[in-house]
Amino acid sequence: MNTVFVNPERCIGCRQCTIACTVEHSQSGEVHKAVFETPLPRTSIHVAPGLFLNTAFPNKCRHCNPAPCQAVCPTGAIQRDELDIVTIDGNKCIACAMCAMVCPFDVLTFALSPKVKISKQVAIKCDHCIERQKRGQRPACVEACKTGALEFGELNDLISKARSELARAVYTAATQVQTELPGEPEHLQSWRGWGEAVDKVNRR
Repeated sequence: MNTVFVNPERCIGCRQCTIACTVEHSQSGEVHKAVFETPLPRTSIHVAPGLFLNTAFPNKCRHCNPAPCQAVCPTGAIQRDELDIVTIDGNKCIACAMCAMVCPFDVLTFALSPKVKISKQVAIKCDHCIERQKRGQRPACVEACKTGALEFGELNDLISKARSELARAVYTAATQVQTELPGEPEHLQSWRGWGEAVDKVNRR
């Protein structure tokens, strides 16, 4: 199964992925025209700030199998396609938000969609850039990411790569640790020497 793998420690919160996603799912496909479209295109990847400066987490649909959102959808708007991608048919969506309630990653949002025949808010989420994949391209967010926080490929291959990188990092850290305990600070030795001298004087 091909998927987008997130390396949160590499994300700097630049939001290039959100821009790329928004443009990719716009009607024009061009950034300078997308801002004038009605309805405005929406991103399906959500970058939240981390606990420290220059840290963030890009959150997107994981296309779970089985998918809780698909299981609870009362109209059958959420289905799984031939590429194992969980998709939403906006024309069948009634915006009941059952999918959002059960999603363990909180990635579903509701907005107007140009793909829906009538003007109504529907559930929107990552579609894994299904059209790009059919053309042999990577998802737009992965292509736009400059730090390697988002990677695309076969799930087990990506996990194996991450495991190898972790092993190298642990080995590097372990070999840089000082094996000898640091000696006593000079000021502590001076205070001890002074204390010993005072003790000798008191014993006279």
